[in-house]
Amino acid sequence: MTITATEFKTNFGKYLDLIKREDIFITKNGKTIAKVSNPQVSAVDAISGILAGKASEDCDRHSLREERLSKYALDD
Repeated sequence: MTITATEFKTNFGKYLDLIKREDIFITKNGKTIAKVSNPQVSAVDAISGILAGKASEDCDRHSLREERLSKYALDD
């Protein structure tokens, strides 16, 4: 979600609750100046739902690392 700095300041409590579910990008004068995210959500949790063709239970740190390394090995 993208909101203005004024909107964030005005409705701070509302956005604190929303941060539990999604990242918030804050803009000022049309430019993104900050990203607020939940530190309790791991990167694996954040991307597991968007990985094409993978069941969420198949997405863990080890399997993502192995997949990434195998792609680099193919480039050599």
